[in-house]
Amino acid sequence: MSDVILCECFARDGLQHEEAFIPTATKVDLIDRFARMGFQRVEATSYSNPKVVPQFADASDLLRTLPRREGVWYKATCANVRAVERALADLDAGHGANEISLLVSASESHSMKNLRRSRAEQWQNIADMVAASQGRFRMIGTVSVAWGCPFEGAVPAESVLEDVRRFAQLGVMHVALGDTTGMASPVTVKKLVKAVHAEVPEVTVVAHFHDSRGTGLVNYVAALEAGCRYFDCAFGGVGGHPAKVKYGGGHTGNVCTEDLVSLFESMGVSTGIDLDALLETSEACERALGRTLHSRVAQSGLNPLIAARSGAANG
Repeated sequence: MSDVILCECFARDGLQHEEAFIPTATKVDLIDRFARMGFQRVEATSYSNPKVVPQFADASDLLRTLPRREGVWYKATCANVRAVERALADLDAGHGANEISLLVSASESHSMKNLRRSRAEQWQNIADMVAASQGRFRMIGTVSVAWGCPFEGAVPAESVLEDVRRFAQLGVMHVALGDTTGMASPVTVKKLVKAVHAEVPEVTVVAHFHDSRGTGLVNYVAALEAGCRYFDCAFGGVGGHPAKVKYGGGHTGNVCTEDLVSLFESMGVSTGIDLDALLETSEACERALGRTLHSRVAQSGLNPLIAARSGAANG
């Protein structure tokens, strides 16, 4: 049993940032690696418009050839009702995802930039998608720019809380809070996560932070201390926004899986991840993209005290 549940986002949130198309077979191999090494949730693909995000033009082909591991949730992102219909068609064909995600922006400006809809239009779109899904998937809501918007600045906590409530009213009981461009701090993370737990206790909070300003790990520890047990991460810290929809500057990627697993395990927090496979998989991700990625642990190795602590606990 793990103390936390990690979602590996390399194959979707990570690859949306890549302009070069990654072969489907390479994606399938990596996703299967993630499942075999202990990730209980894996972002597999997105039913995006291939003209907007060409990286996921192979969504159905990927899902058709992807081996499935019992107990693993394979997530596909859906942007509209047409995407949900594609997800249902793949499910009917016997190879669909079992989890789909729905996205809303906490600010009007980010909604227009990232989704090309007003917030009101996007909430109607989400309601339509939930209805179209026929209750056949586990639904994951996401509130982007929950701790700050690159266009508008501060985002009121009450606005985020209202978005979480709206997801719950639609029956979406897992909601990711996104620090989309790295504006959160440990203080603001604890405050918002505790507020969600207090105001909408029926919802499971998922922490989804980007490491734009080097605060991802400390913010995840703050979320953990506030009671969060679900965390998103990506090997090598890849990802951010779609390659054709750029906002924010500098590094925009996710929190590095290697670094987060090492940190949690060194704290005595069990991740359920096979540590022997961690760095091998990190190397496989770098080979897939043809460059060195951002993980410190990939360069320095796992915290050597993890093995010593594990041995002492087993003794």
